Amino acid sequence: RDGCYKPEAKSRTYSVAIKPDEQKEQEIFQQSEYFREKSKHRYKIEAKNSELKNVHGYDRANSYGLESMKMQGAIAIFVVNLKRILKF
Repeated sequence: RDGCYKPEAKSRTYSVAIKPDEQKEQEIFQQSEYFREKSKHRYKIEAKNSELKNVHGYDRANSYGLESMKMQGAIAIFVVNLKRILKF
C-alpha cells in the first residue's frame, strides 16, 4: 500500500509498467560500462552534427535524390574539416 496508493484519492488504483523485451534489453545495455564510456564522448559528436546542421545547411537537402544528399554531406564535411585545418 505504501507508495502505491495516493492519499486522499477518490479511488484506489495502482499501475504496473509492462515493458517490452526491447526496452528491457536497452535498460540493461545502458547500465553497461561500454555505454557509459561511449556516452562521455557523445557531446563532441553532437557538437559537430549541430555545426553541420545549423551553420552549413545540412538540415535540408538542396536537391532531390539520395546521391545529391550524399554529395551535399561530403561537401559540408569537407568544408568543416577545411575550416579546422585553417585554424591550425
